[in-house]
Amino acid sequence: MKKQLRFLFFFLALGLTITTVVPAKAQCAMCTATVESNSESGASATNGLNNGIMYLLAAPYLAVAVLGFIWYKKYRRKNVELNMRQEKLNLN
Repeated sequence: MKKQLRFLFFFLALGLTITTVVPAKAQCAMCTATVESNSESGASATNGLNNGIMYLLAAPYLAVAVLGFIWYKKYRRKNVELNMRQEKLNLN
């Protein structure tokens, strides 16, 4: 039951993440000036440039997330026994 609840929560979070996408415009100052001058003349390179910049922005975060997930799955321990003393700790 707990595993099913975990999968349900994961897919709910994934679905909310995918459906609540906010469009973003990410361009440097020189790219913006070039694209604005080209778009005034009728070129449609603006959308392609924005999508390319967003792709380059998301790639490192995706790579770190995948590596973190692999590390978590590989190195997490199951059935760890904690040998703690029964006496109180004095932290002074």
